[in-house]
Amino acid sequence: MYGLSDLSCGGAYMPGVKLGDKVKVHYKGKLESGEIFDSTEDKDPLTFKVGEGTVIPGFEQAMIGMNPGDEKTVKISAIRAYGPYQKQLVVEVDRDKFVDDVEPEIGQRLQVSQPDGKKFVVTVASIEGTKVTLDANHPLAGKDLTFDIQLLELAK
Repeated sequence: MYGLSDLSCGGAYMPGVKLGDKVKVHYKGKLESGEIFDSTEDKDPLTFKVGEGTVIPGFEQAMIGMNPGDEKTVKISAIRAYGPYQKQLVVEVDRDKFVDDVEPEIGQRLQVSQPDGKKFVVTVASIEGTKVTLDANHPLAGKDLTFDIQLLELAK
């Protein structure tokens, strides 16, 4: 009968990333068009604990089994990324609802508060006369994403 150590190469068993591991990665995120929407190139690497939900589910899942030095390209569907685009998260408000020192501009990101005190970020989608359309969807909601990932370090 063989044990795991008997099947490893050179006596070093390398199980790869698993849930609970802390990883350090470099990545480049691209849209289907090839446009890069985010990258750690020329920045510090991203460090996170796999399974804590601090990155999108598809990115976490892509880490499983990787070993330091490994590189891969993964396509992550919208549902495993930032979710589907939800029309109900788009609302139209009167311009006079904004505080005096805020002049809304298309593309502007604003933090808004709900009556229960919860805060969230919205994007000004359009402005027509006295009406401002706010979109609370993540800017990448409804989009399939591709990531080039390089695992730099794995800390148990």
